Amino acid sequence: MASFNKVILMGNLTRDPEMRVTPNGLSICKFSIAVNRIYSTADGERREEVTFIDIDSFGRQAETIGKYMTKGRGILVEGRLRLDQWEDKESGQKRSKLGVVLDTFQFVGGRGDDSGGGGASSEQREQPDRHSPPARKSADSSGSKDDDSVHDDVPF
Repeated sequence: MASFNKVILMGNLTRDPEMRVTPNGLSICKFSIAVNRIYSTADGERREEVTFIDIDSFGRQAETIGKYMTKGRGILVEGRLRLDQWEDKESGQKRSKLGVVLDTFQFVGGRGDDSGGGGASSEQREQPDRHSPPARKSADSSGSKDDDSVHDDVPF
């Protein structure tokens, strides 16, 4: 059976990003976001649930996030879930946690702002939209402005 691993999250950084560079020059940026959910209980009381998610980014995206993002700033991330597993050094117990490996991101709003606005990062703008069909070339290469004749034979 086929599988699909994609997450889209929007939240605020819980701390300043942690940057490092591997010996072979790959930039790695680790950061965490808080995602809030507001809901009403059965008796009408409003409650807020906060989920904290660790995110890893690599390459130019890591450099951009490390340079421009700080604690409290809003970000929208797309990526994939990854299960990290390790053995606790003190207790010897096996531990695990889910995290996100970043594919693309957008800066959102201002510092601590929940406005939802913002522009695309340069990394996201450089990537083609994987969900849109390829651009169609005009069937009329003569430069005529009357394209209706091209579509007359289309049955829909």
